[in-house]
Amino acid sequence: MTIKKMTYPKLKLLLAVITAIALIIMAIIGKIENANKRFLSVATASTGGTYYPMGVGLANIWSNHLKQENIQVTGQSSAGSVENIDLFQKNEAQLAILQSLIAVEAYQGVRNFENRPYQDLRSISVLWPNVEHFVLLEDKVKDRTLNDIAGTRFSVGPQASGTEQSTLIILKGVNLSKQNIHPEYLGYGDTVSAMRDGRLDGGALPAGVPASAVTDMYASGVPARILNVTNEQLEKINAIANSWFRFVIKPETYPLQKQPIQTIAQPNILMTTRKIDEKTIYELTKVMFENQKEVHQIHSSAKYILPENALKGVSVPLHLGAYQYYREIGLDIPEYLVPPEITLVTNQ
Repeated sequence: MTIKKMTYPKLKLLLAVITAIALIIMAIIGKIENANKRFLSVATASTGGTYYPMGVGLANIWSNHLKQENIQVTGQSSAGSVENIDLFQKNEAQLAILQSLIAVEAYQGVRNFENRPYQDLRSISVLWPNVEHFVLLEDKVKDRTLNDIAGTRFSVGPQASGTEQSTLIILKGVNLSKQNIHPEYLGYGDTVSAMRDGRLDGGALPAGVPASAVTDMYASGVPARILNVTNEQLEKINAIANSWFRFVIKPETYPLQKQPIQTIAQPNILMTTRKIDEKTIYELTKVMFENQKEVHQIHSSAKYILPENALKGVSVPLHLGAYQYYREIGLDIPEYLVPPEITLVTNQ
């Protein structure tokens, strides 16, 4: 029996068929793998602050360590805390970083969420203190405190952001409102760019220290400074919404910053909803606290992510998964943070 040699056109056709079959098989395998994967999104804020790099960094660590659990996490930018609540409710995010102030407002149904309590909200852990950076051009500075904001062209943060909402409460604490300034609604990078171009006098840039936008402001020679917050101002602000504590930005935190800055901060909290299963949140919490070296390399503010800081300033009840992990490591959990689901089971 003789075997005919295959002609070049036939060989080419055969290779094309084999390649097509291989691609189809790979596509089917990929679909099967994706079908078994759990995709989670963590909502953050605009890219110039700390929320975004923190969320993306944590997402990468979770995805790397939970491959065997088929969990993949991605970070997404947003307008900030207020929009993040909306993303939760639309199931467009399963995790989010929220200002403590906004988390409490949403859970209780007050102020921005008047008569719309979102009681599916659950806490996982404090991540880092959100430090208030109220920056202002030097030629507008008088007594170097929040009082100097009056009458200026001032960015209060993107609309529907936690920055905007917390800034308005802080301004109210020093007897100011939008009517006393010329408000703009810019993100972090855009605020500094507008100040550099002379289109804006200042803005609110709350973030972990050092905030990249503030570093850029100092390093690029924008003639501006961070304003101080007096003890009296802090007291009046907390009389409206008891969310802030004293924070001192140490000298040399930013380029050319020679003096300490007396400002204030509130906790940023990793949040989820009760609809996410207990095992998933338990695994995320465990990975975050048991891979501290990697976590602390995300950003200088990430060094605050420690078990002993996990519940400092948290007011919204814990998710069952986080609660389980904290119980395992022996953390003292206040009664008001016990998941309502546990209380319901106990009372039945």
